Amino acid sequence: MAASASRVFVSHLAGSAVFDPNGDQVGRVRDLVATLRVQRRPPRLLGLVVELSTRRRIFLPMTRVTGIETGQVITTGVLNVRRFEQRPTERLVLGEMLDRRVRLVETGEEVTVLDVAVQQLPARRDWEIDRLFVRKGSERRVALPWKDGGGRRAGGTFRRKGETLTVEWSAVDGFSLEEHGQGAESLLATLEQLRPADLANVLHHLSPKRRAEVAAALDDDRLADVLEELPEDDQIEILGKLKEERAADVLEAMDPDDAADLLAELPEDDKERLLTLMKPDDAADVRRLMAYEERTAGGLMTTEPIVLRPDSTVADALARVRQQDLSPALAAQVYVCRPPDETPTGKYLGTVHFQRLLRDPPYTLVSSILDDDLQTLAPETTLPQVAGFFATYDMVAAPVVDEGGSLLGAVTVDDVLDHMLPDDWRETEFHQEEGAPRAAG
Repeated sequence: MAASASRVFVSHLAGSAVFDPNGDQVGRVRDLVATLRVQRRPPRLLGLVVELSTRRRIFLPMTRVTGIETGQVITTGVLNVRRFEQRPTERLVLGEMLDRRVRLVETGEEVTVLDVAVQQLPARRDWEIDRLFVRKGSERRVALPWKDGGGRRAGGTFRRKGETLTVEWSAVDGFSLEEHGQGAESLLATLEQLRPADLANVLHHLSPKRRAEVAAALDDDRLADVLEELPEDDQIEILGKLKEERAADVLEAMDPDDAADLLAELPEDDKERLLTLMKPDDAADVRRLMAYEERTAGGLMTTEPIVLRPDSTVADALARVRQQDLSPALAAQVYVCRPPDETPTGKYLGTVHFQRLLRDPPYTLVSSILDDDLQTLAPETTLPQVAGFFATYDMVAAPVVDEGGSLLGAVTVDDVLDHMLPDDWRETEFHQEEGAPRAAG
């Protein structure tokens, strides 16, 4: 191993690709496993938590690591694929050590851990945590008066962060104590590039305490996206630990059908209280969805498809399709309806598929290129019938229309799959198969 790689900060390892000796990628680093030692001796790094392409998390002992370079880890190629189970004496470096508040032994001053460095011991394959990158004090806002261009007094604030420094492990104390209210800023900085489904996987494997702290640190939109990818039990647990006003904000940011599914699992009093706190329009959408049976087109649909008026152009449609927050399934087609534009709309006229939009000039009216032969789904259409419709017509989304001809929403293929798979499919995906306890390596 190159000498330059003998010490590595763990923030640089998070998400790194793991390769076997042949250069084939076997997974990505999701965390590091260490064990604390007495008398402030540096913790021993036991191994890495590696997420395989199947989302199974396995333990890779450091004795099987032959090289660590920028953005990649090289292994001996011999992997034990049993599911990783954290032991009581072990600590997850990213999940549990980052953002910890500890104290400097010499001064007693409180510092926050921003990063952790691990070092390979000379002439051995053993690794240990030897240094910490910390920040003194805490971030705070400071008032700053100044004069504007006209010489008038003005004011403002800026964020002042404490001094940062790198210290030896032995220079701090407090990792063995339980901490309440641990932040998550540094951990989230290492995970910011993850897709919502992958971040959900990270949260699922954290302790309930740490999961709640990370959820509290996410903004509403990001947390909403992550909640939609979590198993039901985790969703309920996280929502229950948020303040009610924040929980209502997160529910508003979720897709209405996902919010309705989550609220349906809560006690009636909690459900009504949260719906009352939501914006009236958002709450109305969710209530409308909750009125349908869960395993019907009405219960599966989203109330926010792309709706256009007949006099809209192809350019108008493409501009709507380009919106970044749309799922691929919802962006696959637009629905042309008479006013009003919000669901339930005026008379539904037909659908225009994305491929057709790409083939016609920008000034073309969408009403002139409608697919009006495609059958629609009634809100009471059962899940098996919906699945058959998707299979028959090779659709990724389908309109749901009531008896009066108004568009109520659209069912997407991902929602069909969610409800056709076993109720615990996310849990199964996260956990994979059970295995015998791993070897220490």
